[in-house]
Amino acid sequence: MVRERGHKVIVTNRKARHDYAVLDTYEAGVVLVGTEVKSLRAGRASLVDAFATVDDGEVWLRGVHIPEYDQGTWTNHEPRRNRKLLLHRNEILRLIGKTKESGLSLVPLSMYFKDGKVKVELALAKGKKSYDKRQDLARRDAQRYMARAVGRAAKGRR
Repeated sequence: MVRERGHKVIVTNRKARHDYAVLDTYEAGVVLVGTEVKSLRAGRASLVDAFATVDDGEVWLRGVHIPEYDQGTWTNHEPRRNRKLLLHRNEILRLIGKTKESGLSLVPLSMYFKDGKVKVELALAKGKKSYDKRQDLARRDAQRYMARAVGRAAKGRR
């Protein structure tokens, strides 16, 4: 049997980088059932309302929507069930300490296949205020303006 190699992104949470300042990232495996994996291979998932919690020394992914598999039967999964994340013990202990600090949360940034296994990129993040978001937008616009000016200057235009 041929082993699957490489990195294939299933879904990304683009809003997370807008709403949160990412302090640290972790890669975690996910405990799934068969029909969930088949649905993910079809590229169907949503991280819109997703977050992670640490309960009793285990990390749980909550609010991820993986739709039911179309060709599934009565063995189909529940779309919004809680899924356990697989991390090393020292990473879990570090997350427990960090999440007890005020204002820090665990947010999934992306879900992907890595060598045939489903992984989640989990971020330890702090929520941004509205003025932080405005500063980021202004900085991005300024960078875009400067890049255009440099491009025009390189072509000999003003």
